[in-house]
Amino acid sequence: MRTTCPYCGVGCGIVASARRDGDVEICGDSGHPANGGRLCAKGLALGETIGLETRLLTPQIGGEPASWDAALDLVASKFLEAVRKYGPDSVGFYVSGQLLTEDYYVANKLMKGFIGSGNIDTNSRLCMSSAVAGHKRAFGADAVPGCYADVELADLVVFVGSNTAWCHPVLYQRVLKARAERGVKIVVIDPRRTATCEEADLHLAIRAGTDVRLFNALLLQLSRRGALDLAFVEQHTAQYEETLARAAADDCSAQAVAAHCEVETRDVETFFAWFAATARTVTAFSQGVNQSTRGADKVNAIVNCHLATGRIGKPGATPFSITGQPNAMGGREVGGLANQLAAHMDFGPEENVSRLQRFWNSRNVARRPGLMAVDMFRAAGDDRLRALWIMATNPAASLPDAGRVREALGACDFVVVSDCVAQTDTAKFAHVLLPAAAWGEKDGTVTNSERCISRQRAFLDVPGEARPDWWMIAEVARRMGFAREFPYRAPAEIFREHAALSAFENTGTRAFDIGGLTELSDAQYDALKPVQWPVPVKSRTGPQRLFADGQFFTPDKRARFIAVAAQAPAQSLSARYPLILNTGRVRDHWHTMTRTGLSARLSSHRPEPCVEIHPDDAAHAGIADGDLARVATAWGSTVLRASCVGSQKRGALFVPIHWTATNAASALAGSMVNPFVDAISGQPEFKHTPVRLDPFIQTWRGFLLTRTEIAPLAIAYWAKRRVRGGLLYELAGGVGDQMPGFDVFGNAGQGGERVEIVNDKQCDYRLARIVDGRLTHCLILTRSGSLPPREWLSSLLDGIALTLADRVTLLAGRPAGGGGDEGPLVCACFGVSRTRIARTVRDEKLVSVEAIGAVLGAGTNCGSCRAELRGILETEALRA
Repeated sequence: MRTTCPYCGVGCGIVASARRDGDVEICGDSGHPANGGRLCAKGLALGETIGLETRLLTPQIGGEPASWDAALDLVASKFLEAVRKYGPDSVGFYVSGQLLTEDYYVANKLMKGFIGSGNIDTNSRLCMSSAVAGHKRAFGADAVPGCYADVELADLVVFVGSNTAWCHPVLYQRVLKARAERGVKIVVIDPRRTATCEEADLHLAIRAGTDVRLFNALLLQLSRRGALDLAFVEQHTAQYEETLARAAADDCSAQAVAAHCEVETRDVETFFAWFAATARTVTAFSQGVNQSTRGADKVNAIVNCHLATGRIGKPGATPFSITGQPNAMGGREVGGLANQLAAHMDFGPEENVSRLQRFWNSRNVARRPGLMAVDMFRAAGDDRLRALWIMATNPAASLPDAGRVREALGACDFVVVSDCVAQTDTAKFAHVLLPAAAWGEKDGTVTNSERCISRQRAFLDVPGEARPDWWMIAEVARRMGFAREFPYRAPAEIFREHAALSAFENTGTRAFDIGGLTELSDAQYDALKPVQWPVPVKSRTGPQRLFADGQFFTPDKRARFIAVAAQAPAQSLSARYPLILNTGRVRDHWHTMTRTGLSARLSSHRPEPCVEIHPDDAAHAGIADGDLARVATAWGSTVLRASCVGSQKRGALFVPIHWTATNAASALAGSMVNPFVDAISGQPEFKHTPVRLDPFIQTWRGFLLTRTEIAPLAIAYWAKRRVRGGLLYELAGGVGDQMPGFDVFGNAGQGGERVEIVNDKQCDYRLARIVDGRLTHCLILTRSGSLPPREWLSSLLDGIALTLADRVTLLAGRPAGGGGDEGPLVCACFGVSRTRIARTVRDEKLVSVEAIGAVLGAGTNCGSCRAELRGILETEALRA
């Protein structure tokens, strides 16, 4: 079955083959235009994440199983009651880029079209809303101008605030291929030295929040160097002079900009010279630009430089917003953001509301924007929002100031959560839980970063009582009295209505138009091949690029330069909080790990929640690499494993977003992030929160291997991850935390053989349980000694009977004859460990990343491990 990957906005095509033994074989779809057969490690591991062990399979009311009728009747009655008592703005939907477009369409239609409130917002608010605002201000529409082919056609690719090598690796490989073939230059603008920087020709490690100053200076330099396309500016744009004047208000010399951004003057001069001299330039930006209280201004500062040089709508020349989720763009198409209507219509013009009233045959269409994400959860906590339905997302973990979000969910009168996962941080607050179909079971469409609509097809049976999201929303709509308007029996019917609305009274003034797909039969919808919008009536294909004719979606068809001023982030540093907290993704995990956390392979690369610290900052705080550290802001604190790396900019910390209360004791990045948002886009500032770093006093440490889940421990630090055959819990205690004994196993600790070693001198405690000759549990703790590696012991959980040699060396943590420590995986695509790579480099005398790939395969698929392979080569060269 040809389908689409559920992870990032690249939107890779997948061929999934379900086997009789229940396993699923995954490979890239060579016919899909986004990836041409390539997949990253996360995509390749999808077959490892389809088990039912974490699934929600039955509706629940108050934590008890219930029938669908009872659950849906309760949801409908509670929403009707709130609307009747407090008005339509007393209810809300918080939805997700994990929904399919058809799910999104039905949810938006119910809330904005029939309940009559704008209170539907999406977790795309957290990643893409600044790009949306910037596009609308400049182009008159939320329209991404370029396509993926542009990164291959460009002579210069500038990545701004985007670790593309890790977060969008398949797209990044297309850039590297072009560089190998044509010598494309790569510039990375990012405070961190990420894996993307390792392949770059130039890295500008600017101070967080200085992007606008840099691109304003670039605009002025382009003018001074005669690099403008004055004909394009005169014929197709407006507001250029005032924008240039605003940029010139600051000292835009390379020296002044370098001092302001805290980079070398020669590097700024090189960037200015390359950009001015290179007609085919793509500037690709992502969360480092968007997730800011100045995010929309950063987007427009970038777009200004492309408009000034006419580098838009042309092969290899475009500003390019890379979306974070598989259907962030599809949600925007149907009105999933609180400040927009369906089909890319705005609330402003009255004719848009009137148009929707006529198309939907509803007199109750919302007339004003609703609550955006952060405000929606504030409203849930102060009685403005009485009923809230959360779909396919985990805001108790992912939103900023997560502690306050949890308080709001606990205070809200009625919370519904529809999800495919039974236990998330958010599900704990649900009065009603609705089991949703998961990837592999759902049928519909998604739209990727280049406006390409692809089919996501079901190839697995829907388990238990799970149902598609669109079905449960439509069922609630019927019970609320809107049965005639929500008659859907299949996703194809919803898609046709969505397509028809995009074309309804659309005379070319609205960018989003897929009217050419309105008449698709069910069979044609099933067979739909990837297609880029717009697809107007009487067409079945769309253009690769927009604005090639210089015509935009503003009233006068001219693009707008937007004058933006360089401003500091919302919060400044202080003596109490002297460092900057930056949050983001790691290579092999996705969002809150509800899917990737099921794969032992993906869990190996970054085995624990960590904080990346520059060695100088760590030394100043009295923290060594591998220690535990307390990271605190005015909103919350965490205890994390310290990773001291020179790639981290001095004065700044980096914390991954993936660990939550379901997989760690105190690692929730969202609990520390400030709740300030961009005044235009409503997007929170995840990249700049003042923070303090302190050592954590550890009195003991250890780990637990178990085949089964255990109840969370009441200790300062624990973090779990999946290993082959079971789970690994890393453990540590602070002052007052008792070392856990055998009772940590709970009822599972009864029966079987018990093997135990106590070393009073080092205060070591080692314990194993063996049932029917197989290891089921292993607990190793110490106050002052060392801990053995985890890899060999973990492998003993896979169900194979222990040998005599295994038993003898079990609690030593190493196999007979030594070895057993392969270290973390470096190449998740082919399962190649750090130890194996280093050993092969030494034994085979390898001197290049390509040589490693030829021998071990590492780095030859998605390439996201290439930077680490290069690091191993350098380490081994120094060792030699």
